[in-house]
Amino acid sequence: MYTHPYLSHCLQGIIGYIRGSEGLDSSGLSSSAAVGVAYLLALEHANNLEISPTENIEYDRLIENEYLGLKNGIMDQSAILLSFHGCLMCMNCKTKEYKLIHRPKMQDYKESEQPKATKMLLALSGLKQALTTNPGYNKRVAECKEAAQILLEASGDYEAEPILSNVAPEVYEAHKCKLEPDLAKRAEHYFSENMRVMKGIEAWERGSLEDFGILIAASGRSSIQNYECGSEPLIQLYEILLRAPGVLGARFSGAGFRGCCIALVEEALATEAASFVRREYLKVQPELASRIGRDTAVLVCGSGDCARVI
Repeated sequence: MYTHPYLSHCLQGIIGYIRGSEGLDSSGLSSSAAVGVAYLLALEHANNLEISPTENIEYDRLIENEYLGLKNGIMDQSAILLSFHGCLMCMNCKTKEYKLIHRPKMQDYKESEQPKATKMLLALSGLKQALTTNPGYNKRVAECKEAAQILLEASGDYEAEPILSNVAPEVYEAHKCKLEPDLAKRAEHYFSENMRVMKGIEAWERGSLEDFGILIAASGRSSIQNYECGSEPLIQLYEILLRAPGVLGARFSGAGFRGCCIALVEEALATEAASFVRREYLKVQPELASRIGRDTAVLVCGSGDCARVI
């Protein structure tokens, strides 16, 4: 039986309880990665192991890919382990290089351009199906690989691993006509999402949260239209959030097959927006909404630092 070298350093086991915030069980907010990272940090603390965040990102990827069978990447773990309060964390999931991007200091703004304080809204759908039991998620990963292989071979490259990050944007533009409709949508989501990330960094660096919110909403639309990963309740929740007062942008949290949506909202209107979303979601999904506690259906949240032992 194969044993990963990591386990040879873990001579001390742990007995413990794992618990999320009340009412947020199976919320879909990077939940599998959060659990995996919690186990890793607890085991390492019990065994006095010094493991870097980048190593733990890879260890959690192994948990998700090989133990859970979920063919995802490293974005969730990276956000959990590398984030810093008040910063935008940008991760290159291919090279694993990352940077923390600060917004301008308040004194750097002109008086007429002072930004409004913001919060995050976390809106639960009531759907709790595990991603590994939904074939849609892993199917999308396979479709992206198929699209990458067609694009690479069309350019004469038969050696590169068939993943879209190995396809240059100019190769995609030159050969995207060779993709059948579903694969074309998957590739369009990937390449347009990369462009939104670059524009998002620029918006964050200049302190334009309005532009940043527009990009978040555009990402959500592409997830629905091009990646086709949204379930009906999540799509309805996304659309309600975009209509809520003070919301600058919204999208699914994660894959969108179940779980929750998140939104960037003006702090002064956050409570009003949360009430609006609760009321409107109850109208379109009364059964699902009834499964969620009123106090946890839509939460007003702030950002925090990365995961750590406390």
